[in-house]
Amino acid sequence: MSIAERKGRQRAERESRIIAVARAIAEREGWDAVTVRRLAVEIEYSQPVLYSHFENRDAIVTAVAIEGFQELTVALREAADGSSGQENAIENVAMAYLGFASRCTALYEAMFTLPTDLRFADAETRPELRAGFEAIASVVAPFCANVDDVTETFWAALHGLAELERSGRIRPGARVERIMLVVRAVTAAR
Repeated sequence: MSIAERKGRQRAERESRIIAVARAIAEREGWDAVTVRRLAVEIEYSQPVLYSHFENRDAIVTAVAIEGFQELTVALREAADGSSGQENAIENVAMAYLGFASRCTALYEAMFTLPTDLRFADAETRPELRAGFEAIASVVAPFCANVDDVTETFWAALHGLAELERSGRIRPGARVERIMLVVRAVTAAR
């Protein structure tokens, strides 16, 4: 292995560690506890080393969010693949989405509510975000002609439910009933 390859591997490992530690702190204590200074102490590197990887805290949040989209995509695809039919796939994807949002609260917050430079529905949309959208679109497509509009609406409904559940603003025991209402709306879009 050349020196350049070793340095590149070490840099990638350091970057992964920064992301993992930021995520762990956020899950334990919330995103307010994640600062460049705190991360430098936790990973035992100087702040300039962190800044050589990430421009600022928002860039770290963006990196965490990208990991989140990769994980969400896997969860949604697994839910769809384990389904017994097209309508069941929508139900399973919806349940997987809400389960992910409730299990990974800090990660979900990085993905959807904290400031990042991530953009959807744009020529510059990152492939990780496109893959998440496509995982949802794949279960919506059999029920509609305008897949993008219905997928965006389905996703928006799931996101709204996730945020309302997370904040305790809707009844906690009615998730299945709410999902079934959303699924019926999608399947009726034919």
